[in-house]
Amino acid sequence: MRLALFTDTFLPQTNGVARTLYRLTEHLNHRGIEHLLFTPKSAPVDSYADPIRPISSIPFFLYPECRLALPSMTSIQNELKIFKPDLLHLATPFNMGLSGLRYAHSRNLPHVVSYHTHFDRYLEYYRMKKMVPLYWKYMKWFHRSCDATLAPSHETLDSLRLQGFSRLKLWSRGIDCKLYSPQKRSLEVRERYGITAPLLLLYVGRIAPEKDISTLTLTMQKLPESMQSQVHWLIVGDGPLLPELRAQAPSNVTFTGYKHGEELAQLYASADLFVFPSSTETFGNVVLEAMASGLPVLAADAGGVRDLVVPGRTGIMVEPRSPQALVRAICTWGNQPVQLSAMGHEGRRLALGRSWTSIFDRLIDDYKEVIEGRLAGSASTTFIVNSRSNTVHH
Repeated sequence: MRLALFTDTFLPQTNGVARTLYRLTEHLNHRGIEHLLFTPKSAPVDSYADPIRPISSIPFFLYPECRLALPSMTSIQNELKIFKPDLLHLATPFNMGLSGLRYAHSRNLPHVVSYHTHFDRYLEYYRMKKMVPLYWKYMKWFHRSCDATLAPSHETLDSLRLQGFSRLKLWSRGIDCKLYSPQKRSLEVRERYGITAPLLLLYVGRIAPEKDISTLTLTMQKLPESMQSQVHWLIVGDGPLLPELRAQAPSNVTFTGYKHGEELAQLYASADLFVFPSSTETFGNVVLEAMASGLPVLAADAGGVRDLVVPGRTGIMVEPRSPQALVRAICTWGNQPVQLSAMGHEGRRLALGRSWTSIFDRLIDDYKEVIEGRLAGSASTTFIVNSRSNTVHH
């Protein structure tokens, strides 16, 4: 199998899609599957190793950290003609994905599309809700010819099904339970940030409107004074709303910026409750990272997070976009360390069953099924054509 991947985000960018695709390329290397990956350039060219193909790009106005590719179809086509892919995987419906789609159509090649982001829900946060019908019209066109649409959660599959999408397949996400582990818990985190409150609340993610940061801000502000003195917030991440959040946050909040690897794993394991208000997730990678770290989760009852959090067993689910609901949950569960610890243990147990190896191997099986389906379809068409041409008419 020879695979060509097209994405609008890849390392060193910090987001779930970039990290997932990086892990996928590592797994493809491990399985000996040749591939090329086309992505917008977001770092110096010499930082990209083969088989990554960086493409010229400009910042995307909704996501300045993300890049909008300016692909040259001629150079991409020349690369692909030499490489001769058996399958194209389009991980974006935008410029890079359009380049892959155009090539797949021109060569009648099998292609799959992975759906990563609920952009229709994002539009509401950016006051562009009127564009939602146009968005779905475009998405249906983009997915129309694909051999499969891959979605990361059952909630996302159901959302796409309601919009009339077909040929849907689940492509879930895994977790590195060696990196993210309760064993990384350390008192050094509290010493580093000067935390003396008994309950450490953690948020990890982009500081942006679609993550319901306004809900998080109000939750911080509305905690009753008796609870304020008992908690400290650790906010890990960056984004356009960070200056506003800093200005409005109470004094018991520490901002760390983006963290990665061992340092991030230590922060997860050293907290007492993971608070995640986002209601727009197609999956929720950070929620699974928290669970693998033995951290109970308090999350909005919406989106792909529903695939992960079992209410009362691994965490607490509350009404989306409701600061009052989050405040009530923190006040209720914040004084129950034994129950929180039990939820963390169960979350860890469930995370152990989500290995990246099994998930990527299943994806490779789906790739093979798509290729074989195309070959079988071509053979069937050839048989029908030949049968018709050999028919004797009296």
